[in-house]
Amino acid sequence: MLGELFIYLKNIEYLLIFMSDKVLFYKGLHKVKVMTESEGYWIVEALEDFDDYMEGERVTVKTGERRIVQPSDLHHKKVLSPPIPEHVYERELEKKVKHIVEEAERQK
Repeated sequence: MLGELFIYLKNIEYLLIFMSDKVLFYKGLHKVKVMTESEGYWIVEALEDFDDYMEGERVTVKTGERRIVQPSDLHHKKVLSPPIPEHVYERELEKKVKHIVEEAERQK
């Protein structure tokens, strides 16, 4: 009986770890509190109002509302999103214009 209980508790450990008081940033911008951690998804509680997208639709998340999120969406620090990369075409066009201007200056 005791051995079966130990095996049962060991299996539950892999499914749901513990309740937590960690404060992290959802997508690096919005402060959330981690409620529970499991293997694939975590349950977090919003500590501030913010807008999010769920299944392609914009959703307003209120303070105190709980959401299920992937751990990869949570960060320890508030971070800004990376700058939008320039298109290769724009960079090539810029080089061409610069080259044309240099040639025009040489001919003068």
